[in-house]
Amino acid sequence: MTRRTVRLAHVLSSTALAAGALLATAACAQEDGREAGAAGISASPAAARQQTESPTGSPTGSPTGSPTGTLTESGAETALITAADIEDDWTQVKDTEAENWHDGLLIGKVDVSDFLSAKTDAADCQRLMDSLFDDDLLGKPSGANALRGFTEGDSRLLYQVAAYDRTDVQDSLNWMAELPQECDQFTMTENGEERTVQVTESSLPSVGDAREGLRVTMRGPVDGTEATLTLDVAAVRVGDNAITVTAGGTDGDEDDSVRSAVQLGTQRLQDVLAGKSPAASPSQFD
Repeated sequence: MTRRTVRLAHVLSSTALAAGALLATAACAQEDGREAGAAGISASPAAARQQTESPTGSPTGSPTGSPTGTLTESGAETALITAADIEDDWTQVKDTEAENWHDGLLIGKVDVSDFLSAKTDAADCQRLMDSLFDDDLLGKPSGANALRGFTEGDSRLLYQVAAYDRTDVQDSLNWMAELPQECDQFTMTENGEERTVQVTESSLPSVGDAREGLRVTMRGPVDGTEATLTLDVAAVRVGDNAITVTAGGTDGDEDDSVRSAVQLGTQRLQDVLAGKSPAASPSQFD
């Protein structure tokens, strides 16, 4: 059974709706592809990397270039952020719980009639919603992969560190950069209920080799109850690796927390790839 076959009634319980929490646990668990790793990084020959620009024209090259270590399973785990690395009062949850998080409002079929270049743009918007539900915004990792989840009220934050094929992950970032134009506003339908979706660009700290940020807002009825779900999404490439952050819920935006996670999380990943121990978590967040 795949997660996309889970119906909305299954992922959004009446208890969660009564509490206003629209982020629900899917009935089918994700496969845990992580295996125990013996070492944090393994050294590889240094190679000069040409700096590039993002589709929006902003610099994407880090001043000193990407660390060239190979990310391992234990290294990915070490590169994960902690609750002390993000703004506000987040609480870390068990990994098995975070792996099974899925947002029921993301389920649905994009209305092709909303688009001038119908099938092309609609397909990209459907890919966005499906990948947000499946937690694979940048595609499937090609190597080490680790994730961690946090909760605060009705909001949730999912943080992932993973190794990818360089070309694939950059293609995914380029795709993300076009979404605010292609998917500015559209309609999704599920079980006869229509929801309005808006996608806008969000700014991120100038870290890593390339980065993209989005805000996705969904409004509409869920089993007769009007609701709004706001998700802040960020992805940063560091060499052949990337961090992905998805945070939000019905309490409003989580832009500050995402920016903190991106800023400090990128540095942690760079330290791990360089064979260094990540700096201790900051103490400036109350």
